[in-house]
Amino acid sequence: MVEKVELTDGFILLRPHNQGDIQLQNEAVCESIPEISAWMEWCHPGYSIEESRTWVNSRDMAWENGTDYDFAIIDPKDGRYLGACGLNSFKIRDNIANLGYWVRTTRTRQGIATAATRLLARFGFDELKLNRIEIVVATGNRASQLVAEKSGATREGVARSRFLVGDKILDAVMFSLIPQDIP
Repeated sequence: MVEKVELTDGFILLRPHNQGDIQLQNEAVCESIPEISAWMEWCHPGYSIEESRTWVNSRDMAWENGTDYDFAIIDPKDGRYLGACGLNSFKIRDNIANLGYWVRTTRTRQGIATAATRLLARFGFDELKLNRIEIVVATGNRASQLVAEKSGATREGVARSRFLVGDKILDAVMFSLIPQDIP
């Protein structure tokens, strides 16, 4: 098992979720439903505090099982909950994982997701010994594609019918990071 850690670059802080994040996560998600719900099925109108509680409470077990390494993105200046990021969908044999992120609407376009991606990727390479990290973004989600590009990820192509959001089948842009991409 990988020990829980906090990661920072001075601009943002990544830390494992805790019970105090339930209300904060719910507020950030609810603020961001119009922007995020088109791309992430879990974010939907009517997202409830119970959904936040269930998700936050499941993070410890996911970390212990090595299935997900999720972090709250925090503003180190004021402690505000900015969003979340994580590594998941591990392909153990090949040392590959998926990296995902979201930032609350009122804090987008400030470099937060890019900084989180870099910190999280370095954690994946150094602590989890990954060979490759994939960032899979819907073709219509230009904002998340820009985050991947700014983080140093390589655009590899479009994967047709890559994932579902509700009943919509979406194509996705595949980006990758390898250890040499993150100084």
